[in-house]
Amino acid sequence: GEDKGYVSQIRDIVRANFGNDIALFQCDWASNFTLNGLDDLIWTMNFGTGANVDQQFAKLKQLRPNSPLMCSEFWSGWFDKWGANHETRPAADMIKGIDDMLSRGISFSLYMTHGGTNWGHWAGANSPGFAPDVTSYDYDAPISESGQTTPKYWALREAMAKYMDGEKQAKVPALIKPISIPAFRFTEMAPLFQNLPAAKKDENIRTMEEYNQGFGSILYRTILPELKSPATLTVNDAHDYAQVFVDGKYIGKLDRRNGEKQLVLPACVKGSRLDILVEAMGRINFGRAIKDFKGITKNVELSMDINGYPFVCNLKNWEVFNIEDTYEFYQGMKFQPIESLTDRLGQRIPGVYRAKFQVKKPSDTFLNFETWGKGLVYVNGYALGRIWEIGPQQTLYVPGCWLKKGENEIVVFDIVGPKEAKSEGLSEPLLDQLLVQKPLTHRNEGENLNLSGEKPVFTGSFKPGNGWQEVKFNKPVTGRYVCIEALNSQDGKDLACIAEMYFLDKDGSRLSREPWIVKYADSEGVAHVNRSADKTFDLQESTYWSTEKGSPYPHTIVIDLGASHAVTGFQCLPRMESEVPGGIKDFKIYVKGENFKY
Repeated sequence: GEDKGYVSQIRDIVRANFGNDIALFQCDWASNFTLNGLDDLIWTMNFGTGANVDQQFAKLKQLRPNSPLMCSEFWSGWFDKWGANHETRPAADMIKGIDDMLSRGISFSLYMTHGGTNWGHWAGANSPGFAPDVTSYDYDAPISESGQTTPKYWALREAMAKYMDGEKQAKVPALIKPISIPAFRFTEMAPLFQNLPAAKKDENIRTMEEYNQGFGSILYRTILPELKSPATLTVNDAHDYAQVFVDGKYIGKLDRRNGEKQLVLPACVKGSRLDILVEAMGRINFGRAIKDFKGITKNVELSMDINGYPFVCNLKNWEVFNIEDTYEFYQGMKFQPIESLTDRLGQRIPGVYRAKFQVKKPSDTFLNFETWGKGLVYVNGYALGRIWEIGPQQTLYVPGCWLKKGENEIVVFDIVGPKEAKSEGLSEPLLDQLLVQKPLTHRNEGENLNLSGEKPVFTGSFKPGNGWQEVKFNKPVTGRYVCIEALNSQDGKDLACIAEMYFLDKDGSRLSREPWIVKYADSEGVAHVNRSADKTFDLQESTYWSTEKGSPYPHTIVIDLGASHAVTGFQCLPRMESEVPGGIKDFKIYVKGENFKY
């Protein structure tokens, strides 16, 4: 943000409630902290492992040479999102950053020392785009999600000891020993479509919030006209994961993470029933998209061909079923023995599954959901969080204090249905088991960007070093698709990296990045880390796009801006490290109204 008036109001609210004797500080990026910095507050910086500490504080020391220096959020790890690799950060990089700061008399706050858990619905999502967080907030922190010490923790203690003037460190408390729970099977279930709440009737589509529903799922139902041939269904927009059924038969899904809005309905008779089941995931944490309504946010359209003429119908007259996610709601459903569903053997049935399991001596454990689909879990009435078969998280942490000696109950609402309704308690979590069908890269097999015949709108070179750099075009260029072609690097090596980038509009202001989609990237380092091309506009200066090692220049990224704009310039931020690995030197920029050729 760039709004000192807003920050001033926050300051005034805090002062009014806590008085003038409390020291207030504000934390921000080293690259732009003056845009929000208030004269009467202490300024601190945010950055993560591997950052160039001197460069991060250079501007602050210049403006306020006598100011105390502090890294207010020193990221020792990162959060995980569904459908991506489990995030880790090397302990050695964390220790080096701490040494660099403490040896210079700089304070820091470790983010995170201990991660934790996003219980129930508390996992949020990142934007631009839509990147929902998993339930675990383990964060690769020195103290794990369940409170266990890690090798990173012991390395941290050793590093801190050097700056304690001989003072003895506190003893580590006794750790809770996790338990295993033998495998058990679920014995009963309540099919969702047979246990719907009372319907509301509405001519037009409305969001969850407009029905006073905060979390869970919502089912929209209407009657279809006759479809003599397949027709295209467009949902504008499903927040966040929609499944489409016709007369109870599953047709397909629409996943907001992938920008999916359309699928094809088969031919059907007049009066066929259309069901759209939408699950709400995490709301966006920050940025322009923070007002994140759930359900279907606009409308549903049906596009068909009638006697050779295209026809678009805005579907109306809906029945709406609010499936609020609460333990009490699920317990009120009509359960039946799973064995009674023999006529649907092998099918994945959406609904609520229930089981009992035995515990000899309660302690922490990690319930395994590798064979399940997508949904939410309760143990003894406590909301553990979300599960999703795509990973990387496959287990849920259960605190021992929530378990009972003897019989315990587990309830799982699975909107997809399990492959096998079973679970077990593990003594260690499964946080790094990614099972996705969609490639993690933005390049289809055999696809190669063809820039022959394309004329760049700008050719230039970046200066070496850290910090934002900006180029202005000779004249505005109108287009929807932009391509950055990196020709070589500052250090002569193959690697290319960008932490953040913006394009400028006709007034020289930054274009909103909310609608941006990566259409192509020639190389992305996603084998064991998350350095995909969408990291160039994720509002996080410490994450970055990186090409794979050994992949030669030139390197290219193509972005769909979401609409046509008059583009006048480009801003780019390289990585934070002092050596600026992958810093781009010479480059070209292309702008087109239509997509590039591949």
